Amino acid sequence: MASYLYYLLPAVGGYALTSLYFLKNPHILHKKKQTAFYCTHISHRGGCGERIENTMEAFTHAVEVGTEMLELDCHLTKDGHVIVSHDENLLRQTGEDVTVSSLNLEISDLVKKYNRDGISVWASVDSTIMKNCRKANSSMPYMFTVNRGLQLLLLYYTGLLPFVPLGESFLQFYLPQIFNREYIPDMWILRSSLVTFLIERLTMRKGLFRHLRERGIQIHLFVCNDEQDIEAAFAAGATGVMSDYPTLLSNCIRCKQAT
Repeated sequence: MASYLYYLLPAVGGYALTSLYFLKNPHILHKKKQTAFYCTHISHRGGCGERIENTMEAFTHAVEVGTEMLELDCHLTKDGHVIVSHDENLLRQTGEDVTVSSLNLEISDLVKKYNRDGISVWASVDSTIMKNCRKANSSMPYMFTVNRGLQLLLLYYTGLLPFVPLGESFLQFYLPQIFNREYIPDMWILRSSLVTFLIERLTMRKGLFRHLRERGIQIHLFVCNDEQDIEAAFAAGATGVMSDYPTLLSNCIRCKQAT
């Protein structure tokens, strides 16, 4: 047993030190991603706290007060076209109890038509949907899905992350401290304060965020609707923050830049 440990311990120690070195110096193994834009100010649903969500009025207002990225939600119609709507059922937003998937709508492929591939981003929690989106337009940058995010954490904690190529350009997820305060999860297990604590401890790792930033991957935390949460997101290492209140976010960013 002693002779076995004689070889095992140096191997494990060497692996750990090598992984840590490349975690802090990812440029040695990976070319830094260069996206067409870099943003710190993201408006959730176009800034739904100040204007009607996912509307041109909201988008225009958010841009006017300084947003650099508009987050919006899409669903497929019955005939396979994309419309902007947060809910699949339109009752809350329009008063009509009808699902998007039951409607037909003829629209053009706006992203390709207006040559906005480089400044539009695919985002979905579902890996299958993401696969289909990327098949439809592979030139657009894309975000981590839930499964890919879990894989990212596994790679980080096993020390393999520095050696693995990553296709994603953005990591986006909830700021854990807003759980059960601003955001009430559907899953009962996520309503446990212990689970929320563990999620925060596992995900809000400055070493992980620093490594991703060095590889050119942007980190967006959401939905931050008060100064305390916005400050916490930036302090954790986020490159961008998403809020329902673009004016508030702009003011916080200006104050941060002034100090």
